[in-house]
Amino acid sequence: MARHIRRIAICTGGGDAPGLNAVIRSVVISAAKRGWECYGIREGYNGILFHERYPDGGVFRLTPEKVRGIGHLGGTMLGTTNKGNPLQFPMKMSDGTIKEVDRTGEILDFFAKQELDALVSVGGDGSLTIANALHQKGLRVIGVPKTIDNDLDKTFTTFGFDTAVDFASACLDRLHSTAESHQRVMVVEVMGRYAGWIALHAGISGGAHAILIPEIPYDLDKVVAKILRRDSLGRMYSIVVVAEGAEPAGGHRAIVAPAEIGHAERLGGIGERIARVLQERSDKDTRVVVLGHLLRGGSPTSFDRVAAMRFGTAAVRGLAEGLSGVMVALAFPNVNYVALEDVAGRMKGVPMDCDTLQTARDMGICFGD
Repeated sequence: MARHIRRIAICTGGGDAPGLNAVIRSVVISAAKRGWECYGIREGYNGILFHERYPDGGVFRLTPEKVRGIGHLGGTMLGTTNKGNPLQFPMKMSDGTIKEVDRTGEILDFFAKQELDALVSVGGDGSLTIANALHQKGLRVIGVPKTIDNDLDKTFTTFGFDTAVDFASACLDRLHSTAESHQRVMVVEVMGRYAGWIALHAGISGGAHAILIPEIPYDLDKVVAKILRRDSLGRMYSIVVVAEGAEPAGGHRAIVAPAEIGHAERLGGIGERIARVLQERSDKDTRVVVLGHLLRGGSPTSFDRVAAMRFGTAAVRGLAEGLSGVMVALAFPNVNYVALEDVAGRMKGVPMDCDTLQTARDMGICFGD
């Protein structure tokens, strides 16, 4: 039974991912069928913490009419942010120093004053960690897993991942012809800070000859040997896919800016670093393509659209059944619910014994190890 639910809110946090709008639409329509009102929070929790900055007060009513025609669109109509974790919000003190402050109490007060009965939190590890904390403080919460990196535990996949892999694969398809025409090595950098799922799946799908992921420290001499071996067989070009968080054996990942209060470390430049070394050691013309935020944009694939709608409607069903403190997870052939505390703070990397990784090795793909 729904414990007197009348009004629910939905927020999207962290990096954007194709399928967010489909989740929003499915939550709103499902809630409306139960007679519930639905409200959207602007830019994560900023719509609450900085409500005075928004013309509409930062939180606005969502109706089926307002979400019409958004399911196929990328991005999120609510906006999002990966800054300002309300559990550790950076605040400037009177003495000029920056201190991290817990502002979740303000969120709970807002829900109470606005008579909002529950929250659907759509996001990755950071957003679901916040959601779990809010649940533990008494708010009724259900999480929906979102990340193109596919690095959330307890769910087979997250929406956004399939779209990112599909786009990266299409880019690799195009690069084969130009690389072969010029007998070049093409280094393709994809997102994947601490997990190599995108690089692994796109690399296999797109016919890469080497894939470098954060889970396997690489030795570029092994990659050079793979390139030269292909040359000796008359295959005068090579495609190397590298996740942005890949690390050399005994070395460090490429960091543009270190972590600081309110900001995670910013990665970048690994493609250029690897291309420079490969060209020096192989004496082959080497070029770099950084897909970056292109992987986040655009319309979701049919798989991600359906997954997003399944997650959104399941979140509403869970609330109707009295659930809280859980995340909707995909466990073929159905969705189920797992405790947020079993997801928060955990990351799903590529396991060394997974059959996808073994498939790549059996196909002769080099991982630099």
